[in-house]
Amino acid sequence: MTTASRPAWRSPRSLLILAGALALSFAASQLGSAATVPNLPWYDGLAKPSFNPPKLAFPIAWTILYALMAVSLWRVAVIGEGAARRRALTAYAVQFALNVAWSFAFFGAQNPGLGLAVILALLAAIVWTILTFRTIDGLAAGLLHPYLAWVAFATALNASILFLN
Repeated sequence: MTTASRPAWRSPRSLLILAGALALSFAASQLGSAATVPNLPWYDGLAKPSFNPPKLAFPIAWTILYALMAVSLWRVAVIGEGAARRRALTAYAVQFALNVAWSFAFFGAQNPGLGLAVILALLAAIVWTILTFRTIDGLAAGLLHPYLAWVAFATALNASILFLN
């Protein structure tokens, strides 16, 4: 990539996109918390597998993951063009909606079965997002790998909770 073809990462447009991506991630975090926090007493009463992490792990992990997701989105939005960018942003929007929906399905509805259905769709949507992002920017795709790993772990946790309860 020549200097002339490099994205203007510090341009006002780019920084506005970054701010928007971070705001979107923060909003999703807040929506998820709105469904989760009031239902923590219900969750505390569930039987959980031995690999259930301590409560503190969840907000730490999600803060990091939402930041990585925002940076990934920013890179694709700035670098991508045309149909490839539209496909990538569509995939991102689908996985993002499923991400938020999981909190409402599992915690809000207090329904691990519904949560499992949503998180399985979320896993597929994350893979789709990574594949579409990879066509635009390998780093943006790579930034989503920890998210995929965490959601795969969360899927096993969700399935175990469903089985134990």
